[in-house]
Amino acid sequence: MNKIIVITLFCLVSITWGTTWIAMKIAVETIPPFFATGIRFLAASPLLIILSYLTKTPLLFPYGQRRFQIFISIFYFSIPFTLMLYGSSCVNSSISSIIFANMPVLVLLISHVYLKKKINFIQKIGIVTSLITLFFVLLIDLKSEYFFQWKGILALLLALLSHAVIYVECQKKSCNVSVITFNALPSLISGIFLSTISWFIETPHINFFSTRSILAIFYLGNFCGICGILSYFYLQKRVSSFYASIVFLIFPLIAGFLEMYIYKKTILLYKLWFIFPSGLGILLTLIPINFFKNVIRFSK
Repeated sequence: MNKIIVITLFCLVSITWGTTWIAMKIAVETIPPFFATGIRFLAASPLLIILSYLTKTPLLFPYGQRRFQIFISIFYFSIPFTLMLYGSSCVNSSISSIIFANMPVLVLLISHVYLKKKINFIQKIGIVTSLITLFFVLLIDLKSEYFFQWKGILALLLALLSHAVIYVECQKKSCNVSVITFNALPSLISGIFLSTISWFIETPHINFFSTRSILAIFYLGNFCGICGILSYFYLQKRVSSFYASIVFLIFPLIAGFLEMYIYKKTILLYKLWFIFPSGLGILLTLIPINFFKNVIRFSK
């Protein structure tokens, strides 16, 4: 029974993370990024608040960490998700997903610099492999596509950095709140904040919004924003971070094939091949050193 639950959670995470990037691209076809991100969070927050009530989970962080909750609302939700939507309008979904697949690598690097966390030799190989692969992916893509893509790539890299810093800051502050607490109130705050800003900066015209862009927003908020987050949280509770991280190998492939199917684009072979060394590097950063000791001991 446990295996079935793990496989189901793994599939849900892979699907939600793989479809997120194409949904973002569809959303910003007719909806400005600030407004799209705001509505996305406003769509997700009521369901998260209801879940909080049903499960008797607190909406507020513990005393002493509530300022950090505001910080998370801005630097984990508002800014990076807006950057992700903007980046998705400029960059192919496959490239966007490859960039964000490097999240564990960046978290490990920042933890090493900020928290003085030790990095073993295998992890160093993984970091170098992932970063070199990412560098060549971005370099080749900038040369093969329109030059305006650099703005989208920069936006995605900044969003990646912002998320990684928040993850590390949570480790430093020992912020072990429920996944519902982490998402519910910050989603509501970000939704109100971004929607308000949008009226002054973007002046969105609702009559111009396409049906599929609106559906993409609600898909991002209600399915990806809730189902994906909860599925990954419970997957990490049932398996080690190493096995859960295999998702980072799968979801870029889903994103690439979806882009090919929806936009009738041919996936360049190098994009598929680069996913494998990138994924290998990510897995090496997450393999515990005891894993190799156990393998050597077993082989003897």
